[in-house]
Amino acid sequence: MDLSSSIHIKKNCNLQSIGQTCRTIYFVVEGTARINYFKEDRDVTEYFAFKNDMIIRAESLFTGRPSHKAIQAISDTSFIAIPANPLFGLFEKYHDVERLFRKIVERSYVDTINRLESLQFHTAEERYQDLIKKSPAVVREIPLKYIASYLGITQVSLSRIRAAIS
Repeated sequence: MDLSSSIHIKKNCNLQSIGQTCRTIYFVVEGTARINYFKEDRDVTEYFAFKNDMIIRAESLFTGRPSHKAIQAISDTSFIAIPANPLFGLFEKYHDVERLFRKIVERSYVDTINRLESLQFHTAEERYQDLIKKSPAVVREIPLKYIASYLGITQVSLSRIRAAIS
């Protein structure tokens, strides 16, 4: 049985659209993706996924409800897709697979908490520096509007930060 498949999504196309229910776990093989949503007609970036990162809409995957968020390829992006139900079915039979998935989800949860704390306790410049550390070459290719949105600032503020640290 093939549990996973490869998916290639072109730049600026959605892997999953707003309103869909997430039933698949994705890992970025090549490229960059983001989770985004719209608030008062503003496109907001919640998360960036780089090579080897997992990307899911957990609030939808674990509740079975449609998501208010999309997964979009920022560049031509290849993913490994694993359907959740067959994977979850393996957990009863193969506890090592369950433990591995739990560790991946734990890491993702800690990353989410760190992001929330970063928004609460760090300056926009510090948040930008952290993003650059994660993937400097890729960050240079992400449109500024997505980065500014992710940092919770305007593009003008982001331009000032970039000029100050260059």
